[in-house]
Amino acid sequence: MRRIYHLSTCDTCRKILSTLDLSDVELINIREQNITKEDLDFMKKQTKSYEALFNKRAQKLKELPENKKPVKDADFKKLILKEYTFLKRPAAIIDNQVIVGNDPKSVQALQAALPLK
Repeated sequence: MRRIYHLSTCDTCRKILSTLDLSDVELINIREQNITKEDLDFMKKQTKSYEALFNKRAQKLKELPENKKPVKDADFKKLILKEYTFLKRPAAIIDNQVIVGNDPKSVQALQAALPLK
């Protein structure tokens, strides 16, 4: 499976994806189609937690009352499935490898996993 969840309006996602040959990759705009429970669970198995997949910089997180903010791993999962902005992006499943986020290490791993343009 080769699938990348991204946000088409995100300049950072666009910049990262523009460097890659995506001809055999399924691109999913999370604004139009949220991540599936199955893909999220697969990613969790690889990363060891839902928190690792959670976008802690999401504006909606700042808007949540303190008593609604995620504490347990199940809380992170619930929020990611409910609202697309909580998924750290880009989030890629390349064969059996999961690569999440836009930090330099993640970008380098994604560029190593897929051919460059």
